Amino acid sequence: MDAMHEHGIKLFPAKTAGKGNQLLVPRLDHGVKVFELTASKIQWEVLPGQMAEAWAYNGQVPGPQIRVTEGDRVRVVLDNQLPESTSIHFHGLELPNDQDGVPFITQPPIKPGERYTYEFTVPNAGTHMYHSHHDSTRQVGLGLLGAFIVAPRRPRPIERVDHDYVLVLNDGAHGYTFNGKSFPATEPFTAKRGESIRIRFMNEGMMIHTMHLHGMHMTVIDKDGWPQPQPWRCDTLNVAPGERWDVIVKCNNPGTWAFHCPSCRTPSPARGCSGWSRRSSLPNECLAASDGHQLARKKRGARVGASFSWNSGGGI
Repeated sequence: MDAMHEHGIKLFPAKTAGKGNQLLVPRLDHGVKVFELTASKIQWEVLPGQMAEAWAYNGQVPGPQIRVTEGDRVRVVLDNQLPESTSIHFHGLELPNDQDGVPFITQPPIKPGERYTYEFTVPNAGTHMYHSHHDSTRQVGLGLLGAFIVAPRRPRPIERVDHDYVLVLNDGAHGYTFNGKSFPATEPFTAKRGESIRIRFMNEGMMIHTMHLHGMHMTVIDKDGWPQPQPWRCDTLNVAPGERWDVIVKCNNPGTWAFHCPSCRTPSPARGCSGWSRRSSLPNECLAASDGHQLARKKRGARVGASFSWNSGGGI
């Protein structure tokens, strides 16, 4: 048992091919922000040497991160290169009914080889998602999901942070993943002492994930994109399927800190569901974890792992 745990920790953060949740830069068409997505089958490396079939937007899991501002005019063009029909639902956005992305209710299914265009004015700010809404348990579980972040026109003072991280949780065909990877291939979140971090939790899976941060509390500011009447503190936050929670962490306690789902308590590479931390020798930086149970470690001038720590790595 000791050897297995140590092996996983020493690998962290393990290198794998492919990175999801990369920012998608739109092209402008007479003031409209145009985002082009291609849905296709790919091979995705979840853990070192462990390839799995994925259904992906633009060849990555999660799909590319879309960021816009409240009031923007947006066009999303989907090219379906999958072997079956699909659609896109913009989860959390209060759109006109014909843009809701539900086959046989608001649109026909997008068949293989077809292109389909969604266009709307972005109505409500907040942390939202986009994903398939056709055979969605299977398609989303295989990777057809992504973050859709809408910045407010007038940000609140509490939203002014040094780092803004998105953490997409899933528990589908690839096991328990953070941003498409399983421990020890998860990516740490990093910050310097005194900085503030915003973490946007999104649960695209079928299970409740209870995210627990060691060493510091989280201040909850938003639920499903809507500001809380009063920010409140916790160190453990239930994130149910479909939910989005936004929290702020003040990085004031130096170290390498675990950030994990207590449902999986052991840093087991075989299960990819654990998060641990070790102290770092750099007390002026922070490191956070990001995967079931992840561990972050820091060496001078080097990488860090999957845990929350004020050292230099992280994955809150």
